[in-house]
Amino acid sequence: MTVDDLPAVPDPDDKDWTWVLDRPCPECGFTTSAVDRHRIADRLLAATPRWRTALSAADAATRPAPTIWSIVEYGCHTRDVHTTFGRRGRLIQEQQDPVFANWNQDETALEKRYWEADPADVAREIEREAVSAAGVFSGLSDAQWARVGRRSNGSVFTMETLGLYYLHDIEHHLHDVER
Repeated sequence: MTVDDLPAVPDPDDKDWTWVLDRPCPECGFTTSAVDRHRIADRLLAATPRWRTALSAADAATRPAPTIWSIVEYGCHTRDVHTTFGRRGRLIQEQQDPVFANWNQDETALEKRYWEADPADVAREIEREAVSAAGVFSGLSDAQWARVGRRSNGSVFTMETLGLYYLHDIEHHLHDVER
């Protein structure tokens, strides 16, 4: 891959978004305290048709500005968020206090060449990964919701806070593309 093959690279998102667990997101309006943990899986799945609609737009592969992802690129990221958080949720349930592997979403976007993806393929992949990951966040006992894992930076999540953090990411990016 050469620099000439790449679209303009957006500024890296290096914010620690864990603050959304404590206060509403001013950009998308997501409020974790308004979400019952038993509805996380349902809301993840409810987002899937909205992604399918967004990805069916004629301009889904067009960036609104050189350093802002297209709907397709956001869709690829969303697919990978589902995969990553499904994996992390499984780790919490299978291991005692696991440490999650670091995930650099900006590197992933370049490595997987998000901008070249087919929107219809991405819609199907989002649905597949959403169903798989949502299953990890359904039917849990109180003890399972309380199990913990941590990011490589030390942020500690219970299964519940991981699910809420994950749900915010999915719904926030829908806000980004449905404007």
